[in-house]
Amino acid sequence: MSDSMLGRDLIAGPPPTQLPVDPAGAELEAGDVPAEVVRRHPESPLAWATLAELALGDDAVDDVTAYAYARVGYHRSLDSLRRNGWKGHGPVPWSHVPNRGFLRALAALTTAAGRIGEDHEQQRCADFLRDSSPEAAEQLL
Repeated sequence: MSDSMLGRDLIAGPPPTQLPVDPAGAELEAGDVPAEVVRRHPESPLAWATLAELALGDDAVDDVTAYAYARVGYHRSLDSLRRNGWKGHGPVPWSHVPNRGFLRALAALTTAAGRIGEDHEQQRCADFLRDSSPEAAEQLL
């Protein structure tokens, strides 16, 4: 039986991806030091995104370091997205709080890429963020 016969609208695109709760979230909310949280949860996109955001906001931290943190968060996010059914495109809604680690890492990578002069990467990441979640792009860029 075809997908259209099952009632699935193929033109609408893939369903939104909803990531599971990131275990680092509670520790970060409790005020734990982000670098220590990364050591306990190196798979956490949220922990890496937090490190990247802090580095981007600290004039004493080199932009290349912020870029590296954001890049790790981005790649950890892609791993998590794929494990949770994402096929390389489709919505990743900001309204689903566990998605915010990915979206924040992607926004941080956008900013950091711009700061180190990687203009093509900055544009690609900004477009990816807008395509994934227009609301996140509005909030974060």
